[in-house]
Amino acid sequence: MKTLVIVYLLFTTSILIAQEKKTLEPKLKNIAWISGNWKGEAFGGLTEENWSEPSGGSMMATFKLINDGKVSFYEIEIIRELENTLILQLKHFNNDLKGWETKDETVDFPLKEITPTKAIFEGMIFEKVNDNEMNVYVDIHQKDGSIETVKFNYTK
Repeated sequence: MKTLVIVYLLFTTSILIAQEKKTLEPKLKNIAWISGNWKGEAFGGLTEENWSEPSGGSMMATFKLINDGKVSFYEIEIIRELENTLILQLKHFNNDLKGWETKDETVDFPLKEITPTKAIFEGMIFEKVNDNEMNVYVDIHQKDGSIETVKFNYTK
């Protein structure tokens, strides 16, 4: 019986590893699991991201960071289909909606790869933990030229 359990565990583990390494087409339907109202903590405050279901060739989101009971900043984000791939674009805003980027400027994250549990963009990774939890890893460029990867753990 013990041998049977070990064989079963090895088999199911190898299936999970194979599924994780499987690359999916760069289509919004393959990252629809990102949609929902997500809440977490980062930068010493509370964070919230609201992602729409895919429609019209895109997904959209709003983000806000609350510190000491006040909004520190907002973001508007989109993931859109573009030339047989996906791109994530965003803009930042102060709490009074004055933009950080210039009028026509966006912060862009080109898609690198999609697996059943990850959407990997250059500088931002979405990781599905389960249906009600995801991690988002964002590379933040520091003034000294270094890059700090910040983890956002979200729950629905």
